Amino acid sequence: MSRAKVYKEIEEMFGLVPAMFKKIPDDKLQLEWELFKKVQFDKGPIPNKYRELIGLGISAITKCKYCIFYHTELAKLNGATEEEIEDAIHYAKSSVGWSAYLSGLQFDFDKFKKEITQACNHVKKGTKPKKKK
Repeated sequence: MSRAKVYKEIEEMFGLVPAMFKKIPDDKLQLEWELFKKVQFDKGPIPNKYRELIGLGISAITKCKYCIFYHTELAKLNGATEEEIEDAIHYAKSSVGWSAYLSGLQFDFDKFKKEITQACNHVKKGTKPKKKK
């Protein structure tokens, strides 16, 4: 597909051709555009709103200002609330914090896996915590 045809598709979708697509060489443009549409916009097993919230969490951790802005706006476009956006970022912060802590301490991975499996099995059984008297 020619550059002009790809640009036409992009403009039909976005109302403009973002400059980031203009930087892609001719021989890669169609491939990159097809991949971008598939990954970013096709329906999949995870609804787009949640995929964007995942993308936002990852972007916050990697500190990519372009990705943070992009995924925030696309999350909103897909119906995410400010509360959901904050929650996704807070969850990412918590996850990376625990990752740093466990990795930094070189915590025993086999022990960790055993304890997490045990805890999940406990929750699956519906065991209620004992009430304090």
